[in-house]
Amino acid sequence: MGNHSSHEKTVTDGSGSGSSSPRGSTRGTRSGSGVELQPEKTEVQPPSLVPIEKLGKLLVQRSQKEDGVNGVTENSFTKYLFPRYPELARQFYRHVHRSARCSNKHIPLAAFRQQCEKILAVLDDSVIIDTYVRMFSWNPEEGTVSPDELRALLYVSYKLSMDYYPDGPQTCMLINKTLTAVVKGCFNNKESHSVGFVVRWLEEHCHRLIFPVHRYCVHLLATRHRELESRMEVEGAGSGTGIELSTPVLERGGPVHTLLPVSCAWLVAATLSHTYTRPLMPPKASSGGAGGTSASAAWMSRLVCALPSHWVPLYSSDEHGLGANRFLHHTLAYRGPTLVVVAGSAPGGHTVTLVLASGQEWRETHQYWGSSDCALLQLFPTYQLVETGPKMLYLNTSIRGYPRGLRAGSDPRKPTLAVEEDFDRFHYQGAPYVLNAIEVWGCGEQAAREAQLDVKKWQVREAERQRQVKISAADWIEHPDRYLLELAGRPQYNNSAS
Repeated sequence: MGNHSSHEKTVTDGSGSGSSSPRGSTRGTRSGSGVELQPEKTEVQPPSLVPIEKLGKLLVQRSQKEDGVNGVTENSFTKYLFPRYPELARQFYRHVHRSARCSNKHIPLAAFRQQCEKILAVLDDSVIIDTYVRMFSWNPEEGTVSPDELRALLYVSYKLSMDYYPDGPQTCMLINKTLTAVVKGCFNNKESHSVGFVVRWLEEHCHRLIFPVHRYCVHLLATRHRELESRMEVEGAGSGTGIELSTPVLERGGPVHTLLPVSCAWLVAATLSHTYTRPLMPPKASSGGAGGTSASAAWMSRLVCALPSHWVPLYSSDEHGLGANRFLHHTLAYRGPTLVVVAGSAPGGHTVTLVLASGQEWRETHQYWGSSDCALLQLFPTYQLVETGPKMLYLNTSIRGYPRGLRAGSDPRKPTLAVEEDFDRFHYQGAPYVLNAIEVWGCGEQAAREAQLDVKKWQVREAERQRQVKISAADWIEHPDRYLLELAGRPQYNNSAS
């Protein structure tokens, strides 16, 4: 009986379960004496961490060969990981070096791997913004950020979006003015702010501005080892040029002095919802060059580009004339989200540029309307998200007994923006301004623009048809135009020979 019970003994796990261990399990086995033998442990690298391990080893190899250091040096880190963005490389390397508390100038392989894995693991939006604000801060221990440090971070984000623009790299002559407006809006002429304050301000006024930097860094950390492995065998080929980009162009598709230049469009797109920034279609790979390079460029443009390529100009007062009827003619019947850019000046020389975002088609009514995607932004002189929310838009040019003009604001009794009926003046936050120029940009799909153009063509054809209506002789005798012609000295309208 005792021998029978010993043969039916089951192997229990740590929880006291009496289930038998399945074949092939890594659970410990017992020797003939009843002593449990632990299996030989084999450390298996998680798949998500393999790229970091490979990248770190490759960078260490290059550091040993070029700098004679057994670790990751700043020189190899910049040269082979972020060659196009040395400022980003310097701040990223300094952040990793500081976080790992390295005693030497280089970063050991284990510390490099650990810190880069932390960057890859960041998913929360607030943590992403906080990480890169601290990364570009020279005093992270004190928890302060200066205007120049924030400006450097924003410029890196701008360069990434411009370099990987779907239609080719671009640049903007007004980028310094745009960045100055953002920095002034955040710091308000103060010398520094806490990291928490800057993070909260970015979340409130332009919450997606830092995400392209994080996505770019994650992409390179996860994929850069492939290119380094292919170039390692050839001396001198590992210059780390990365994805080849063509020569930058200056603001394609519009005049240089538009109210919404490329840098401002990049800034506005980082503030508004995806209703305005959703692209028409994924960017196509360039036909020239190697297939792998063009495909990588197309993928990067989808990954880091925050500048919409499908925004189209609908109305410009400099081109079409300034007036309410001109605004209505070019704006109505566009069934998609739009941006109305208003530029004005005060008597004392103070200027202001505003952007009014509407997520729906514009319409005339005596009531306030609009979805939750509506927003009012101030571009210059300081950048800020003034107001957002539903039912904050108003447009009336014909209904009697109600205020006329264009208005925006959550309080109908005291609108934040009020453009007068003649579109020659407006009030912003109670201050009067002269309306200098106005533009309207369509942010919908191409089908919305084509439908609007079809409506305009129909209106032209209908007007021509109405003009060619024939009037009978009996109707012409009592027609008002006959008396007007007689008063003008033309008693007979028909001059044909009898």
